[in-house]
Amino acid sequence: MKTATFEQIRKMVYDRSGICLGDNKLALVRARIAKRMRALKITDYSRYLEYIVSDESGVEIQQMLDAISTNVTSFYREPAHFDFLDQVVTRWVEKGARQLRFWSAASSTGEEPYTMSIELAEIIEDRPVDVKILATDISTKVIRQSLHGCYSVDKIAPVPENLRRKYFVRQGTNGNSDYAVGERLRQMVIFRQFNLSSFPYPIQGPLDMIFCSNVMIYFDRQIRGKMVNEFYRVLRPEGYLIVGHAESITGMAKGFKCIKPSIYLKE
Repeated sequence: MKTATFEQIRKMVYDRSGICLGDNKLALVRARIAKRMRALKITDYSRYLEYIVSDESGVEIQQMLDAISTNVTSFYREPAHFDFLDQVVTRWVEKGARQLRFWSAASSTGEEPYTMSIELAEIIEDRPVDVKILATDISTKVIRQSLHGCYSVDKIAPVPENLRRKYFVRQGTNGNSDYAVGERLRQMVIFRQFNLSSFPYPIQGPLDMIFCSNVMIYFDRQIRGKMVNEFYRVLRPEGYLIVGHAESITGMAKGFKCIKPSIYLKE
């Protein structure tokens, strides 16, 4: 891939998604779009760029974003965050909360919002509490996977055995089994394609808690600042914003108070 082609592609990615691709990402971009190019029988990167530009439907640029987006996730990926969710929601429910709204802002293939739904189902049990989780990602491909809701034995391994039996349905035979998300969890989660760099967000709120883990690292400071402002807008007073342990909103967290590493309270 020529440097000029890479420069055009990363500008296109930034303009469309806000994702910043550094100078050291050329090899990654080349590898990730190669599969799509083979499917289209295009062998030259500059011609693939021309193909994207000429596609007025916008389908191909979404295909490219799907290929480039990083989707590393797992069930119970950051256990401290789910411990905190348990503590706070238990307190809210015991105080009489009857409607709770959450947002998994970079939901990838669904493991995070489904983990949230497991924990919430355990807390709520048979109480008359209306719970919904909005789960969003820029990649249409991972949204489709999330809606399908089937996970391999390896993927489901972090979920305790008793919770697997309670909330998933085992499918398949002869060593090829997987786990399908059960109806109780599916009813809690609403999946939508969403661009976190497109402002203002089409969300009115108020939300009780936002998980935005391990995604702001892909944006520049200007976009991160706007994201934090939007999170503040849609959260209710005394709602919580949870980011990845490797992330910080220091200097852009006006109105937020850091109460634990990576956990912020809207004051």
